[in-house]
Amino acid sequence: QVQLVESGGGLVQPGGSLRLSCAASGFTFSSFSMSWYRQAPGKERELVAAITSAGGSTNYADSVKGRFTISRDDAENTVYLQMNSLKPEDTAVYYCNAGRTAWPHRYNYWGQGTQVTVSS
Repeated sequence: QVQLVESGGGLVQPGGSLRLSCAASGFTFSSFSMSWYRQAPGKERELVAAITSAGGSTNYADSVKGRFTISRDDAENTVYLQMNSLKPEDTAVYYCNAGRTAWPHRYNYWGQGTQVTVSS
């Protein structure tokens, strides 16, 4: 059974840091690209950061570039999102995503989300 379990969310003051973790099971983690999305109240879900399988390449939304870092540990089947210099506009539910295309099949898995609140 595929599972993605996020943790590490919480309440933090502006300028603070949080590290999100996403523990994966039930699929070949190292073969999947991993991403973090977020969804704020009343807004669409947006892609925040992504890392390819084997960690060869990372990409970030302009709004988090230079503040957030995505990384992965294939030995632990875990992907991380280090978030620094947090702003109130980073407040959202953060979701972990695993994706892989093995033509003609597309595999796409989601976690349940973890709440991040940035407020003084």
